[in-house]
Amino acid sequence: MIISTTFDVTGRNITQHLGLVRGNVVRSRFIGRDIVAGLRMIVGGEIHEYTKLLAESREQALDRMVQHAQSLGADAVIGVRFETTDAGQGQATEVLAYGTAVKL
Repeated sequence: MIISTTFDVTGRNITQHLGLVRGNVVRSRFIGRDIVAGLRMIVGGEIHEYTKLLAESREQALDRMVQHAQSLGADAVIGVRFETTDAGQGQATEVLAYGTAVKL
């Protein structure tokens, strides 16, 4: 599966647009991570616990988007974007991956 943030695939012709595909995940924070992250906020610097959590969430959302595209028979997903939203009054975060499924 070809994944592209652009709206074409270099060297290939798009023969059919299959429509919007998406994948999302909602993850809650873990109290242990919050304690460590809170300490890091006091002294400054990267909050590795949240960086890892969001990276894992992006990968899972991307995987789900690809599964959606494969179910439509797509060869590629173009115009891929990510969005992140707080959910559950700041206790959880949604990561959404979306794009346009196409046949090449």
